[in-house]
Amino acid sequence: MSDRRVFRGGFLAAAAVTVYAAATGRERLQWVAKPLMMPLLAADVVTEGTGLAPTDRRVLLGSLGAATVGDILLIDPDDDRRLIAGASSFAVMQTGYTALWARKGARPRVQVTLPRVAAWLGAAALLRAKAPAVAAPLTAYGATLGVAGTLASDPALAPDAKTFAGLNLPGGDPRSRLALGGLLFTVSDGLIVLRRLFARTERTRHLAEAVILTTYAAAQYFLADPRVHAKAVVIERQ
Repeated sequence: MSDRRVFRGGFLAAAAVTVYAAATGRERLQWVAKPLMMPLLAADVVTEGTGLAPTDRRVLLGSLGAATVGDILLIDPDDDRRLIAGASSFAVMQTGYTALWARKGARPRVQVTLPRVAAWLGAAALLRAKAPAVAAPLTAYGATLGVAGTLASDPALAPDAKTFAGLNLPGGDPRSRLALGGLLFTVSDGLIVLRRLFARTERTRHLAEAVILTTYAAAQYFLADPRVHAKAVVIERQ
């Protein structure tokens, strides 16, 4: 892989413009920048991911393609029909990530799984009480998010990384950042629920959307790094 990751740099620029557009309510600017984010990461996978197994490459690119559709649909997150359709696209992406981690031998850990299950049940109950029209599809999406995030948090994916509370701490090994990526994705999508239910003013909706997009972009930056997927090493467990 080259030292100059041009497409990942382009992704960071597109993400910065997207966050700025969300914070300031410039929807037209979002339509320019946001649809570029995942294709730029996909271009990085194509140009830098020479060590990927063919199946992993296809799954990763397919996941980023599904995320692109979701990104476009969620440029207007206050439209419930687009919100549900976007969640469906991201469910495809999360399923792809789950397949990638599972192929490497990642397995759920109790200390990681239980808090995610509790958070999922809490979000499901809140949605059912406050937004029944979107409760079922968003709860179903939350299940795919939880599975992907749980597997990404398996410390065995980066066996040489330092750990804290059963999770890898981000370090020089790109695989050590997977747990952080999964956590950021969970935070981002949890904030979508809170924004949908509790953000009442235009200002709070814009600011919440900016935070959502910031955490989402950071998560994708870590999870879609081809260096994470370059070696098709299957974890051996006793």
